[in-house]
Amino acid sequence: MTTQSSGIGRIVSAAKAKLAAVTDSIGTRRARHRRRAALTQQHRLHFDLMCKAMDDPALAAVLDTYETDIPLEKQRQFLFANALYINALYFHRIEALSKAELYGHLRIMCQNRVFREYWEATLHHRQSLPETSEEFLLGRMMDDLIQELADSDTDEWWVVGEPPNDPS
Repeated sequence: MTTQSSGIGRIVSAAKAKLAAVTDSIGTRRARHRRRAALTQQHRLHFDLMCKAMDDPALAAVLDTYETDIPLEKQRQFLFANALYINALYFHRIEALSKAELYGHLRIMCQNRVFREYWEATLHHRQSLPETSEEFLLGRMMDDLIQELADSDTDEWWVVGEPPNDPS
């Protein structure tokens, strides 16, 4: 009888462990879904605000936090450059792009002179980020990429820089 009870106890314990693992898995998927939904809402709001600022000089003035005077037309270009950059980050954050794929998109953006001007003009913005934040680390990756492209002596820009090995 003791052997049967012990065997049943092991089966019950195994079943409880399996149920707990399934429950945790479902909870993790739900949390990931909620995070993606929140990021999607945040991204839509950011994009709506950028569009309004690009369309209305009075609203664009609110976002003028550059250290030098930037003409209105250039500010509008910078707002659009910001929207493109944030869009790429969004796709990385929802795991639609790996870090290596994000790097490839950023390398393409760096080919544009206006985007590089935007990046330089917003350097002081990134300096206020905590060094452990994802945005700081991605910004540093972008800084390094721009420097590598500037130092490169090849016209084959698509081979410049080392994409991160981290697939996340």
